Parts: sequence; structure tokens; C-alpha cells
Amino acid sequence: MAVKAYDLTGRTAFVTGAASGIGRACAVLLAEAGATVHGADRDAQGLHETVTLIKDGGGTARTHHLDVTDRAQVRRAVESCGRLDVMAAVAGIMHSSPVLETRDEDLDRVLAVNFKGVLYACQEAARLMLARGTGGSIVTMASGAVDTGGPGLLCYGAAKAAVVQLTKTLATEVGRHGIRVNAVAPGWIRTPMTDRHDEEAQAHTEARMARMSPLGRVGEAEDIAHAVLHLASDASAFTTGQILRPNGGVAMPW
Repeated sequence: MAVKAYDLTGRTAFVTGAASGIGRACAVLLAEAGATVHGADRDAQGLHETVTLIKDGGGTARTHHLDVTDRAQVRRAVESCGRLDVMAAVAGIMHSSPVLETRDEDLDRVLAVNFKGVLYACQEAARLMLARGTGGSIVTMASGAVDTGGPGLLCYGAAKAAVVQLTKTLATEVGRHGIRVNAVAPGWIRTPMTDRHDEEAQAHTEARMARMSPLGRVGEAEDIAHAVLHLASDASAFTTGQILRPNGGVAMPW
């Protein structure tokens, strides 16, 4: 009975940022749970690889080559689903610069993807869910960066903090319609976004992050995908407006 609560057979899920990293892991796992997955990303080749993984595993998937910062593109893609049970707004970018060196264009670019892109996905998902009257689950992607300051993380942390506020606010507005809205705030996860492009530097960073965790390791994309599946499924039917923190036992101190 407990396993059945995670069964998404017959449901439709939309995942942004599905071409790689956490987004890909989420798309694959939601498909394994039985959902028909609509994957969206700017990276057409990465999307194709994700869909291939899903189909090779016996799942069903469609691709939407789009830019999450374009509201019209997001609207068309979400509306094309016909029905929507799960929205996983995962797409995001990383930027690092000291506060005194942060340029307008840096902040605008990060906010456009990491906040506005999530906002558009949430808005269009909620509209479709409300129109159908069948409820649903919206999962946003925050970050451990919302819990503590970190050098160079002004743009990224501010955008993710805005996602947390969006999540909590939307949860209060649509809960009475059976729509749940929650966020996942990962700790350090091994993904293309955290790749230092230098083997020695990568090993040093991961070792430092692993020492901060009581579990003694950094996270994998699949660790976050399982958190998303939990929030997407009936196993979290009484959970909304919450921030789930799979971070290995730390809040990403620096």
C-alpha cells in the first residue's frame, strides 16, 4: 500500500530543465513511476537523450524545445499537455560574482531563468490544473543557498529565495482547489552545474562538501529526484507550502 502511494500511472508530468542533471533525473524517475513525462529545455540534444533513457526504460515521454524565460513558449507547451498532474520546475543556471562586482545584466539573466522561469511554469501549470478541477502537485527547485549566505551567490541565492516565497504564496492561493505547491532545496549535488571543469578542483570541492555532511558524501541528481517524486505523489497528500531539504544533513555552510 505504501508503494502504491508513489504510483503515477495515468498521470502527466511536466519537467523543465529536463536535458541534464537534476531535471533529467526527475524526468526519468517520474516516468519510472508511471507518469507520461513532458520534458522541456533549451538543449535539444540533451532532451533527446533524456527521452531515449525514458523510452528505453519502457516509459512515455514528449519533448518541448523551449526557453523558460519566454512566457508564451511555456504557455503553449503546458497547454499542449491537455491535462497536467505534476509540474516540476527545475530549470536553472548558476552565476557567481562578488556583490560589489555584480552587474545588472548578471542579475537580470539569473532572475529571468531561476525565478521568472519558475514563475511562468507555476502559473501555467496552476491555470491548467484549475481549469480541469482535478488538483495536482507543483514542485519548485530552491537551493540550500537560501539558508545561508555564500561568497559570490547573491544572484543565485536571491533568485532561489524568491522561489521559496513564490512556493509558499502560491500554496496558500490554490490549496483549496486540491493543488499542492512545495519546494526542494538541495545541498551540494554532483551535476553539470557544479562541474568545475578541472578534475583536481572538482575533487577538492567535493571532498570539502562531503566533510560538512554527517553522511560523508555529496549528493547525486537521483537523490533530489526521489524528493521530487515524493512531493509529486500521493505519499505527500497532506504536504503543501513546505521546503524539503535533501542536503546530507547540512544547510550548505561555507
